[in-house]
Amino acid sequence: MTVTETMGEGTGTRADICAGPAQGERRADGRDTYTISEVVALTGLSAHTLRWYERIGLMPHVDRSHTGQRRYSNRDLDWLALVGKLRLTGMPVADMVRYAEMVREGDHTYGDRLELLTATREDVLARIAELQGTLAVLDRKISFYADAGGVPAAERSGP
Repeated sequence: MTVTETMGEGTGTRADICAGPAQGERRADGRDTYTISEVVALTGLSAHTLRWYERIGLMPHVDRSHTGQRRYSNRDLDWLALVGKLRLTGMPVADMVRYAEMVREGDHTYGDRLELLTATREDVLARIAELQGTLAVLDRKISFYADAGGVPAAERSGP
C-alpha cells in the first residue's frame, strides 16, 4: 500500500486525494509502472532526492521489480506532487514526514492532519501578505522611476 492509500476499494470512506497529476505523460492506471529515471523525468526531482524521500519515510513504500528496481505508480506520482506543494509552502521536512505517517495510520488521524495543514495554510497566508506588501513597495518604486522617465533627480530638480 502506498502512502496515499487510506481506504479499501469500495469502502465508501473518503480517500486522501493528494494533488493533481504530475507533469508529463502518465500511463493509465494498471499500466502505471515507472522506473526511477522515468519519475526523474516526470517530476524534475533527482534520483538522489527520490531515494532520500524513501529513506526518511516520506516515500516509505515503493514497489520493486523481481530484480529489486524501484517501480513507481501513478499514486506515487500524485504523492510526489503533493510533497512538492508542501515543500513550496515552507513546511519542514519533519512535518511532511509526520503527515505521511498520519496518512499511513488511517482515518483516525484526520483531525491531526487537518490541524497540521491548517497551520501550514496560515503560514502561507502570512507569507502571501508579506509578499503583497513587498510587491506594493516595488510597484511604487517602479511607478516612481517610470514617471521620472529614468532622468536622475539632480537633472529633474533643475530650473
